[in-house]
Formats: sequence, structure tokens, C-alpha cells
Amino acid sequence: MTTAAKLSGSIELTAGPDDAGQRIDRWLAEKIGNVSRARIQALIREGRVSGGGTIGEARTPVKPGITYRLTVPDAEPTDVAGEDIPLAVVYEDDDLIVIDKPAGLVVHPAAGHASGTLVNALVAHCGDSLSGIGGVKRPGIVHRLDKDTSGLLVVAKTDAAHQSLADQFKSHGLDGRLERSYLAFVWGRMDLRKGSIEARLQRSGANRTKIAVARGAEAGRFAKTHYEVVDVYTGERETGDVSLLRLQLETGRTHQIRVHLSHIGHPVLGDQVYGAGFKTRTASLTDRSRDLVTRLSRQALHAEGLAFEHPVTGEKLSFISPLPKDLEELRASLEPEKPRVSPGGKTRPSRRKT
Repeated sequence: MTTAAKLSGSIELTAGPDDAGQRIDRWLAEKIGNVSRARIQALIREGRVSGGGTIGEARTPVKPGITYRLTVPDAEPTDVAGEDIPLAVVYEDDDLIVIDKPAGLVVHPAAGHASGTLVNALVAHCGDSLSGIGGVKRPGIVHRLDKDTSGLLVVAKTDAAHQSLADQFKSHGLDGRLERSYLAFVWGRMDLRKGSIEARLQRSGANRTKIAVARGAEAGRFAKTHYEVVDVYTGERETGDVSLLRLQLETGRTHQIRVHLSHIGHPVLGDQVYGAGFKTRTASLTDRSRDLVTRLSRQALHAEGLAFEHPVTGEKLSFISPLPKDLEELRASLEPEKPRVSPGGKTRPSRRKT
């Protein structure tokens, strides 16, 4: 199997009897290892694959005894400038890197964020270990976290790793390869200890930067979020009650967790976009936590767990990120769940069902 360092130049492979009849694109991808099938298909279209003549189609069957040559040009330099931005690297090898992203860091350059992003940091950090994604020396972003969401994020360093990880994230764990979990502090008490939120999502017609729950059975895109209550905290008044949830995604829509929780009346603390109407609830918190929530500069949402199948070795890699300092301080300030006493002196039971 070819390594990332040897990926450019000419690669020659001779087909054996067991290779007969396989599609040339699939066969080359399996033999080389660090270049994706999609990239090989592009190289075939460019006339860079030969064997008994130039190979013109990706579906061309492999013939035993034929020596096939794949010419891979050097990866083009990315147009993203590398920047010396500190990174919390959880794991790194020749194929991928796992980062614990802080809140406030944008993942990818875009309008309004041309620099100072995670991608800028990765270009500088990874350097020549980036073998090329689609023929360009760039990190392969397979999933994203919102700017003000902290936590674990995996990035591909090779073309084949990018394709494998993208396939795993596309299935969202339904095939057992990928696992992701989030922690969120939300307003109020959930009616159920465990549950799911299913609501189709689409771009808001009033504000294209926002996501909204779609109206109509066929509008928008299917989205489903699963949650479990981890802890419940009691405020000075009922409107100051807070729950800590662990969430898992069955789909991966933009802002999905934040929109779904807001939709059911339990927005994430500190969410200025989807929970702005709950800002006055801070007055119902205990003195210990009121100031922390008021000063919270982001939504209280953290990507705590990430597990996936290594794209080359097949090994299951699993990572856990503890709550960052600001959210750990928030949790420590909240009062543990306790019965609420009514003005008449009677204890009122929790409304939460099990």
C-alpha cells in the first residue's frame, strides 16, 4: 500500500488473476490506499491512468497480467494561509488529526472570517503531512462545529481518509461506525428522562443566516435528535430551572441541536440566536449562577464524545472531552435538583416524567 509521502509521481501496479474483472477505479483505490476513488476517477478523466493504452473510463475492467500506471501530480498548494494559532491536539497520525476546538474559533474561512480559523491553524500545524485532498494540500473537513460550540472534531490529512470519514459521518452512526455525543445546558425541565426530537429544518425565510423548523410534511429536510437528561438544577423560581442533557444526532443539519431544543421550549443557555426570548430567565437563577450565565459569551453546548473507525487500520478510536472551564464553572454554580416549596409551605413534586 502506498504511503502519503509517496503519493505523487508514477505508480505502477501489475494485476494478478484474482484482480480480473474489477473496476479499474475501485482496484487502484484499494491497492494504493491513500488516494480516494473519487480522486482516481478524476485522474482517469485527465488521462493519467494507462495499461495497454490510456484508460478512458473508471468502469474499465482490470485484466490480469497488465501493468497499470497511475500518474499523480504534486498536490497544488492551498490558497488558505497558515497561521500560528494554538491547537489542542487530542490525537494525530499520518491520516488524520483530532482537535478539541475552543468556543469562539470558526472552523472554515468564509465571508466575515477570512482568517483566524481552524483551517488556517491546521495548514500551519500539519504542513507537508497534508498529502492532498482532491489534489490540493488542504485539511479535509468532514464535519463542523458552530463557532461558539466547543469540543471534538476530526480532520482528514489524506484523500482516502477524507472519503472514509465523510462516509462515516454521512451515516451518522446508523451503521455502528460513528458515535458522537454533545452536552447542553438548557432552560427548564424535560417531560421525559429520555426522548427524541423530530422536526424538519430549512433556512429561515426572514433571516437566511438562521435555521427554522419547516412547515409542511414535505418541506425542509428530515432531522432527528435524541436526548437524555444527565442532571437537573433548581433555580430560585421555576423559570430558573436548568437541565443538563446528553444529545446524539441521527442527522447532521446546520444548527440542528440548537433549533430542535428551542423548538420544544428548552433552548440552550447563552444561545443569542435561538434562545434570545429566554434571556430574562437569568433573573430566576440562584445568585451563584446568575452572574456566570449573564457573562456567558457563547451557547452552553459542547461536543464531548467522538468515536469512529480509523480509515486505514479499521481500529475503533474513541475520545472524550471534559467540559471546558466556562461550562464546568457554570455546572458547579448550579444548585442540585431539590423539591420546590410553594408559598403556602407545601412541597411541590417535580413535573418531569420518567
